[in-house]
Amino acid sequence: QFLRVTKQYLPHVARLCLISTFLEDGIRMWFQWSEQRDYIDGTWNCGYFLASIFVFINLFGQLSGCILVLSRNFVQYACFGLFGIIALQTIAYSILWDLKFLMRNLALGGGLLLLLAESRSEGKSMFAGVPTMRESSPKQYMQLGGRVLLVLMFMTLLHFDMNFFSVLQNIVGTALIILVAIGFKTKLAALTLVIWLFGINIYFNAFWTVPAYKPMHDFLKYDFFQTMSVIGGLLLVVALGPGGVSMDEKKKEW
Repeated sequence: QFLRVTKQYLPHVARLCLISTFLEDGIRMWFQWSEQRDYIDGTWNCGYFLASIFVFINLFGQLSGCILVLSRNFVQYACFGLFGIIALQTIAYSILWDLKFLMRNLALGGGLLLLLAESRSEGKSMFAGVPTMRESSPKQYMQLGGRVLLVLMFMTLLHFDMNFFSVLQNIVGTALIILVAIGFKTKLAALTLVIWLFGINIYFNAFWTVPAYKPMHDFLKYDFFQTMSVIGGLLLVVALGPGGVSMDEKKKEW
């Protein structure tokens, strides 16, 4: 019923959510140009020129990628560009050694994989009526990889303490992420995770309650939009299904 009501605009909402962290970070680069440049120069001792080039690549790459995704033009090139931005930031900000942020960056990559798979579908739909083989393997494995990477976000939310709420959250959350990863009851599990993650995001990352001059404001804002991007990826799973490499698809053969 939910899909029937929302099928016209759910993919658009999913894409907007998915690119929101890149859009916010690109705008941040514009307004915090000197701070970002000084941070990169201080961390890598690379000089103002190279640090400025880094900030420009982040600003231009993210904003142009977002525009292309939202306008549905050259989406595959936009996705590859945004993959490059994720890799660049992972190295430049030493995220590679921070397991929590690394898993969240990988989850962002999973969302982009799903977007890439969707763009391949749209490309094929232009040739409707032309005999083709079954759904291409690259797309199937993009959807599988996207689903598996997306659930890494939830592994960063698990709490290893013994109070009742944490234990219940861990059990339910783990069950849902397994269902999404293996592709069983995928749309329902993904929609449940969207609702759960959105609630957690509003509660824990309410950056609008913190004054803008405090460092915590920027940290919560970044975390909020990064989580919204993962929500966008899950909404794509809800809208498009799990793909060919999933238990839901195999059930049709049984």
